[in-house]
Amino acid sequence: MPVPRCSGPCGGIRPAALRRPRTGGAVCRSCFCSAFEAEVLSTLQTGRLLPPGAVVAVGASGGKDSTVLAHVLQILDARHSLGLDLRLVAVDEGIGGYRDAALAAVRRQAARWRLPLTVVAYVELFGGWTMDEVARRAAQEPGRARACCTFCGVLRRRALEEGAQRVGATHIVTGHNADDMAETVLMNFLRGDAGRLARGGTLGSPGEGGALPRCRPLQFASQKEIVLYAHFQELDYFSEECVYAPEAFRGHVRDLLKALEAARPSVVLDLVHSAERLALAPAARPPPPGACTRCGALASRSLCQACALLDGLNRGRPRLAIGKGRKGLGEEGEGESYTSRDRGRPALSGAIQAF
Repeated sequence: MPVPRCSGPCGGIRPAALRRPRTGGAVCRSCFCSAFEAEVLSTLQTGRLLPPGAVVAVGASGGKDSTVLAHVLQILDARHSLGLDLRLVAVDEGIGGYRDAALAAVRRQAARWRLPLTVVAYVELFGGWTMDEVARRAAQEPGRARACCTFCGVLRRRALEEGAQRVGATHIVTGHNADDMAETVLMNFLRGDAGRLARGGTLGSPGEGGALPRCRPLQFASQKEIVLYAHFQELDYFSEECVYAPEAFRGHVRDLLKALEAARPSVVLDLVHSAERLALAPAARPPPPGACTRCGALASRSLCQACALLDGLNRGRPRLAIGKGRKGLGEEGEGESYTSRDRGRPALSGAIQAF
């Protein structure tokens, strides 16, 4: 069978290198990369995510998503005079045999792109705690791996905020892709977390209570296309999975999503767009956030998630921070959780008006 010609802007001059998972169109490498970059630009401009003059902290993990994000932002900034000041911020969670290699990739990227890099470490920010130390403490309880993801998600979010503040950033961008967001929608639905479901479809957060605005320019880009883009651009990134991830709840949701995608290829973006149209019934809306009584960060209770988790660790009882004694401390740490348990179980059924 002959190789199909590209159906993209090149007009079939070149043979197709792939069939786009997003559109099904057969395109060459050049047309694919141009289309991918144009779609990220459209997300930035349509959402008005990064104004001219923004000092942007790019959350850099060394993985494919943050690598592609930083690379594309550099290209778009130069090509379209966006006026962005890009700065890489990496978080060292203190995971032996894993994070060191990932940080080495980040340092190579910073040197290649000539971007300033700041690394913030858990051990410095959180009273000497590293993720390996947290894992050893949490190993005393059942569900160790899931506990580790809970701690790490919350603390990583706080550490990225601290790093961005240190470099004088006005905005934070992260490399969450469409698959990540679809998984989060499913996770929140399965947990009955109405509050997160309703705000999960936005392109980020505007910034409240002193926190910096955050956005996800790759939210509509599939994981498959991000991998293809990184391959075609010959980007250097770290690809190993975290040693604490295999038994996390997100992994089970990821497997479910892959099975759904095999039956319905559009399911990832369908879920992302469904989340955009969710609305909370008045009875299910969470109370307005206040400030953490300990650190002043935005919180829906007296202590923010980070302080509550650290408090449990320092007391030598990690389950106080992640078990039934603390409502709403969900895995991955995407902000304060608010489930139907907080106002009675019937609230969720009336909370979802479009899904």
